[in-house]
Amino acid sequence: MWNAVAQAFLMVFEPYTLFVMVLAAFYGLFVGAVPGLTATMATALLVPVTFFMAPVPAIAAIVTATAMAIFSGDIPGCLLRIPGTPASAAYTDEAFALTRKGQAEVALGAGLVFSAVGGLFGTIVLIVAAPALAEFAIRFSSFEYFWLVLLGLTCAVFITSDRPLKGLITLFLGLLVACVGLNNPAGFPRFTFGNAEMTGGIGMIAMMIGMFAISEIIRYVVDTSPPAELVVEQVGNVLKGQWKLAKKYPVQILRGSVLGTAVGALPGAGADIAAWMSYAMSKKFSKEPEKFGTGHVEGIVESGSANNSALAGAWIPALVFGIPGDSITAIVIGVLYMKNMNPGPTLFTTNPQNIYAIFLIFILANIIMVPLGILCIKASKKILKVPRNILMPLILLFCMVGTFAINNSMFEIGVMLVAGLIAYLLEENHFPIAPAILGVVLGGMLEENFITSMIKSDGNLMAFVGRPIAATLAVLTVLVWTMPLVLGWLRRPRAVYAA
Repeated sequence: MWNAVAQAFLMVFEPYTLFVMVLAAFYGLFVGAVPGLTATMATALLVPVTFFMAPVPAIAAIVTATAMAIFSGDIPGCLLRIPGTPASAAYTDEAFALTRKGQAEVALGAGLVFSAVGGLFGTIVLIVAAPALAEFAIRFSSFEYFWLVLLGLTCAVFITSDRPLKGLITLFLGLLVACVGLNNPAGFPRFTFGNAEMTGGIGMIAMMIGMFAISEIIRYVVDTSPPAELVVEQVGNVLKGQWKLAKKYPVQILRGSVLGTAVGALPGAGADIAAWMSYAMSKKFSKEPEKFGTGHVEGIVESGSANNSALAGAWIPALVFGIPGDSITAIVIGVLYMKNMNPGPTLFTTNPQNIYAIFLIFILANIIMVPLGILCIKASKKILKVPRNILMPLILLFCMVGTFAINNSMFEIGVMLVAGLIAYLLEENHFPIAPAILGVVLGGMLEENFITSMIKSDGNLMAFVGRPIAATLAVLTVLVWTMPLVLGWLRRPRAVYAA
């Protein structure tokens, strides 16, 4: 073990990896601070760059950029009332109200410091939980993986969306895309329409770039709202008073970090849902709930801790089972496969030095977030004035060049553009796209484990619940399926009584 840890230190602290992390940090801070450019988009745009990197610097670039982007999304939320990323939207009004009261430093400082604290908490949970889960997961066979994937898809539809029917539709859309090509247990060409390019399936990386970058560009093109104006010209010392806040709100910091990590580990959930849930919980248990919405820092402290801790939490199922916790880790799984670091419990035994390197990268990224975040806040006035009519065409050009570089194929560019248009239309009509992504990533895994299990059991369906862990996962899955019906039935008498 210690030999692997020493190798991990050497890989992470070599000059090239550190240089990549610093560049990725500035890139992530910039993307997060520009309204409309999300952390997922930052990750998607980074993928073509990582083609030419060794595995550890490639992962370092993605982890650092996403951690920084999640924090810096607070900056336009605080200064313009426009969240830079969806993860900052939960407390944007609160932060802007503080800015209007002349306390922009308090709001930005709380976002920065407690994001770093939450990120470090999530990393500790990742370090402790992931190896323990991997040891447990070695006992899993195709039966357990089948139920685990089904449970993950179910969670993406029923828990992470307030519109289960629309979530179900996008899930089936994702599963349909996963069916395309020859990559199925029978090797039978499906939905290829005689096109040789489609026999290899729909490229996941090109599709992700389209869904998260092209859709944002389309949204910018159709947006006719006037640009927002800065309400403060100068931001002072953001660290002043943060220790006092840490002593005043220790329970809120811990609660936000725990909730964020747990929600992050749910397939399809992610940092934005963690932040909304945490903000609501903060208000419910606060001793001063009447102050929420008027510029009260308590909600920012708790939900700021939650959104960054969710990042590390999402890596737990991604590394151990190959099941993404959010859209960022869905892209990361594609990168891991490209770098021959196939996620799963065996990754912890065959390449332990790479796993320890990922842990170190998370720690380092959250530590450097504080000094680099202060620099970003100081430069925020200039970043927020970057003309987007120049930035967006550059992003489009970068997307097209990067996507073409995947397989030197124009077909991939077509996939990217179509995926971007479909994602834009879905989101504009309030269809959640997280289930679609999970469907694409996990569709093949679900089918493969189902067919393998059927062959093993000679067609006996009872074998799917014949092992204790498989039976437990099956019960959990059915409970999640039936939960909305049971809750609806329990609420019905009250509704009838009220009528």
